Amino acid sequence: MQLLYKLYRSVLDDADRLMALTILSLHALLAWGDTSVFFNALLLCHYGVFLLWQPILRQNNILSWQQALVILVFAACATVLFKNLWFIAFWVAGLFSLIGGRALSNSAKHGRLPKILAASYLLTILLIWVVPKLIDANGDLAAAKFLLNYLLPILPLAILFLSTANNPDTQSRNIDFFYTLLIFLLTIIVILGSFAIGVIWHIHYLQLLIFVVFGLAATLVAISWLWNPSKTFSGLELLMSRYLLSVGLPFEQWIRNIANHAEKESSSDDFLIAAMHELATLNWVSGLTWHHDNLKQKIGKTSEYVSTYNFQQLQLTMYSRWQFTPAMYLHVQLLTQIIEEFYEAKCREETISKNMYMQTLYETGSRLTHDIKNILQSLGTLSTAVEQNQDADNDAKLIELIKTQLPRLSRRLANTLTKLEMPSVERKNQEKVSLWWTNFKQISAHYQIEFEAPATLPKSDIDPDVLDSVVDNLLQNALIKAKREPDIRINVSLMPSSHFCLEVTDSGSAIPSDIANKLFKSNISSSNGLGVGLYHAAQQAKLAGYELCLMDNDDGEVRFRLEMIAH
Repeated sequence: MQLLYKLYRSVLDDADRLMALTILSLHALLAWGDTSVFFNALLLCHYGVFLLWQPILRQNNILSWQQALVILVFAACATVLFKNLWFIAFWVAGLFSLIGGRALSNSAKHGRLPKILAASYLLTILLIWVVPKLIDANGDLAAAKFLLNYLLPILPLAILFLSTANNPDTQSRNIDFFYTLLIFLLTIIVILGSFAIGVIWHIHYLQLLIFVVFGLAATLVAISWLWNPSKTFSGLELLMSRYLLSVGLPFEQWIRNIANHAEKESSSDDFLIAAMHELATLNWVSGLTWHHDNLKQKIGKTSEYVSTYNFQQLQLTMYSRWQFTPAMYLHVQLLTQIIEEFYEAKCREETISKNMYMQTLYETGSRLTHDIKNILQSLGTLSTAVEQNQDADNDAKLIELIKTQLPRLSRRLANTLTKLEMPSVERKNQEKVSLWWTNFKQISAHYQIEFEAPATLPKSDIDPDVLDSVVDNLLQNALIKAKREPDIRINVSLMPSSHFCLEVTDSGSAIPSDIANKLFKSNISSSNGLGVGLYHAAQQAKLAGYELCLMDNDDGEVRFRLEMIAH
């Protein structure tokens, strides 16, 4: 009993073996059931095995009363109609299309062999038994009785005894509707074509079969050539694609209109309203309701036919004039998804524009803050010079220094205020290198800084405000380092060159490599004050026609260079 149960389960759990049993029961019904008293029993057996095998409903599905009623009604109709040759022809054609469609859509090669054997049997039984009986050509194929009775059953029997070792663990019972329908229609063409030619021409059945099969083959070859005839002409493939994409409207024109709205409208909300009005112009659309950013808008009229489409930033409800078919629903989903993609692009465009605006404000504010900080540092330097003056003989020199530097600081402050009011306006002052160098040494004389300059200074004019800001930043960073690392030497050198070139060097520790690699490129958070100031100093120098760079970064020698870019 246990062996029989295992055999029973191995048959029920194997779709190919159930298919073989379906074909064997059909063969018994066609070959011997016509005159047998067991016709109803054979028919019931065939129908029962077919229900176990059929790929539409799974075995573990719970049938509703409607489905059960349909199965019972079809069984009753089959009992009455199965002796009719036309019913048998359509039934065999249906089985052939179900098996052939799954054979074409099955990607696994080892899963195709049982289906190919089954399809071969059904096509053969159709051509040598069913169709000849339809056109009363049994005498033309008298020798086919031997093939029908003794050779054809070998095909389903071979499926029964095929090894299941190569079968996949999970056998899909899904069917490909397109392939199945195509094969069914081609089979019906063969049946009806054979019947029509046989009735009209009264020729030998083999000649009739040759005409039908080769005529159908020639038609399929012509259609396949017209589908994509050449590289320069797309043929039926392009026409079919356009038809599938253009259900109810010219797809290319609609896309062009949406793209024009996206280009013309400045904001994403305006584009969305324009796109929805464009969608509402379609003759099968009655009204639209959409939600985005907690806002709800509506155009048109509501109807009883409602379709909803949900996207990341948009929820759309469409009211149509009639119920959408599945193909129409997918087409409308494509149209609405295109609108969503354009809408998201407009939202990203607005976000980028806002970020650029905020970045501009940040850059301007940071640069002006940096300028004001340098001015305050210069004022602090003057205050330090006054506080450290203990000699009355130096009062005259100190007053001269203040008279010289205060106008410069006032001018720098005025330029900064001008930039604050009009960030796009850059005022440039010109001054000789020799004058700037003298003033610079005077204001920094109280620091422990070494100054070096060639005998002949460059003759080129420089922007004193830019140099004051940038060089002050370099010196302040070096002085901050000197507070942490005693005995550091700081050197400021004017290089012997035909154009302005200045180097600031300190003998302290090297800048960490992770910070040095990012200097002048972006804002950097650093405990020693580097990063933010140097970034803005480099940007300021670049705008004024100078280049700020780190020449050496070693322990004992950290050297920055500010050089005028040769034009």
